[in-house]
Order: sequence, then structure tokens, then C-alpha cells
Amino acid sequence: MKKVLYSLIAATVLLAGILVYGFVHDYLTYRPTKAIQSSTQTGTTSARIVANGDILLHDILYWSAKQEDGTYDFGPYFEYVQDWVGQADLAIGDFEGTISSEYPLSGYPIFNAPAEIATNLKDLGYDVMDLAHNHILDSGLSGAQNTVSTFENLGISTIGVAKQSRDTDDILIKEVNGIKIAILGYAYGYNGMESNLTAEEYSQYLYDLDETKMQAELVRAEEVADVTIVMPQMGVEYQLEPTEEQVTLYHKMIEWGADVVLGGHPHVAEPSEIVEKDGQRKLIIYSMGNFISNQRLETVDNIWTERGLLMDITFEKNGDMTVISQAKAHPTQVIAWGKGVYGEEGYEYLNYRVMVLEDFIEGGKYRQLIDDDMKTKVDTAYQEMTEFIHLNW
Repeated sequence: MKKVLYSLIAATVLLAGILVYGFVHDYLTYRPTKAIQSSTQTGTTSARIVANGDILLHDILYWSAKQEDGTYDFGPYFEYVQDWVGQADLAIGDFEGTISSEYPLSGYPIFNAPAEIATNLKDLGYDVMDLAHNHILDSGLSGAQNTVSTFENLGISTIGVAKQSRDTDDILIKEVNGIKIAILGYAYGYNGMESNLTAEEYSQYLYDLDETKMQAELVRAEEVADVTIVMPQMGVEYQLEPTEEQVTLYHKMIEWGADVVLGGHPHVAEPSEIVEKDGQRKLIIYSMGNFISNQRLETVDNIWTERGLLMDITFEKNGDMTVISQAKAHPTQVIAWGKGVYGEEGYEYLNYRVMVLEDFIEGGKYRQLIDDDMKTKVDTAYQEMTEFIHLNW
């Protein structure tokens, strides 16, 4: 009987201890829900964006990507950049060409690519595709519209060609981790193909460099977004320095509200510039160069055309303030080697690869995949590009 009584007393004491401990623990660790929400609301969030220059599919690129069943697979071309694109919070590409079944495939001077490229780019992880370039009318207005719908139907948003009307379309805004990012693209011209459009069609669908319209759009973007990225296409092909017109206009874009200007068109990279505005640093890359193309040393006798940039930018938001917290310019390079197979066109098909050079220099995860000659080429390209772009954020 005493043992039972002692057991009951012990159990009662233990239960009381547990209750007291639980009360004290809850009291000491209790935080009101409002305080948690307030902490979340005032905390810092970030969004990492990657963007690249021209994806330019010359005919040898799609000939070499053709499969036995007649379809095309460009996926292997991008195998070494897949992690860079896929792991970003937002990936922006620049597709220079059209996708239209109404026109034959073509790689120069009219660019019209197989639709599979859009699927491959979607699989890589791209979220936005810039279509503001001088080849967007190569397959006519219907080809431009089909290029838009091909990407949009896959879930890749597009800029540079209006869906309904430039005057009424919403500005593209991507919200990433609570940061609203406006993205705009503009082209300097259309290789004369605009002559096939009426004045109304031109005004309705094309985002050209009309300064009055651009200023209004950038002001509107600043009103609805935290930060704004602009991707203009202008400059002189194969020229390593920006023109006075580029410098003047890109500085105007910063004044009008752009936080980042990522230029294209020259097919070679052009330097960076950091611009101070209202106590914040804004970024200009005058040209990101080619990302993938057949413009290589062996084909155009210009080593710079096979080099480009993968821009890596982090925005950081705290309260109502959003700034660029980090900006890196990762040099890239295209390599190609023969498959040992010749097509009916009379050319040897090639294996193409885009390389982010950091992965191939000493200490890079793919260093062991290249031979000594390529190691020397990679090391030289990385050093020259890094010094040339001169981005020290």
C-alpha cells in the first residue's frame, strides 16, 4: 500500500514539474504574432538575376543539332551553363532571330530557327527572353508574333515586341522573393524589314529607341517596380568600345529610372560603367557580346566574337529600399569541334559548347575536361575579358 502511495505522490510531483516547466518555457519564449510579422516585413530579401548576350543560331548550329528523327536538340550546347542559369532566381536570355513555320530555316542573313530551341531554353531555366533586336522581322510581323507566342506558351516571358500594343501593354514585371523587377528591351532598327509594315503596325508592335516613349515607359516602370532592367540593342558591330550615342542614351536611361542597362548588338563585349545616382550605384554594361553563335576566330577572324558575358546581379531589398548589392561579369566562350560527320549541305557538323570560363580555369570544376592548348586559350580569354570589362562592384 505504501509503495502504491509513494508511486502516486511521485507521479503527481513529476506531472506538476512538467506543467511548471512548460509554463515557464512558454512564458520565456513567447513572442506575439505581430512581432514575427513585423520582423519579416522589415527584413532583408534578395534576388539573384543572370542575363546573357546574343543567342544567335547560324545555320551550322541547327544543322549540327538535327537528330535522326528530324527534330533538333540544342541542349548539349548549353550543358556547361545549365547550373548557372537554372540556379538563378531569374534568368534572362537574348534570342536574336525568329521562330516561324511559315518560312524556311535560315541562319544568315535571315535568321529563322527551329522551335525546339525555345523548349531547350525553357528546360535550361530561362524565365525571360529579350526579342528586341534587328532580326526580329526576318520572318515578317507574323514571324515576330509567332516567336513571341512560342516562348510565351512555354512560360518564358518576352520583351521587345508588343502583345497587343506598345501604348497599352503592361510593363513586364517579375516578382522574385518579394522584389518587383521591371524588364524592358529596345532595338535600334530592323535591317529595313520594317518597310513591310504599315506605320500603324510599326508603332503598335515594335519597341524601338523612341526617346519620348522610352522615357515614359521607364518612369512608369519606376512607379510600379522596385528596380528596372533595360536591354537596349545598338552600337557598332565588332567594335570593342561604345559609341558616343550609346554612352549618351544609356546614361539617359539611368536618369529616367533604369537601375541596370545591359546592352547588346555589337557581337563583342564592351566595358562596364558604374553610375552614381541619388546616392546609389547603377550599372551599365555597354555590350554583353555573343553567348552562342558561329562567329568564332576560325570563321570571322575575330577572337572577341566567341567571347561574351554572363551577368550575375543580386538585388537586395530592405523596407522600401532596393539596391544592387552585388554585380559580377562572368566571361564566357564558345568552342566547337568536328563530329566527323558531313551533311548534305557539304559542311562538317560540329559540337558546340558555351563555357563559363571560371569553371575551366585553374581550380574550376571542368578544368580536367580540356587539353593543354584549350587551357591556355581559356586562361588568356578569362584574363583579357576580366581586365577589359573591369567591373569592380
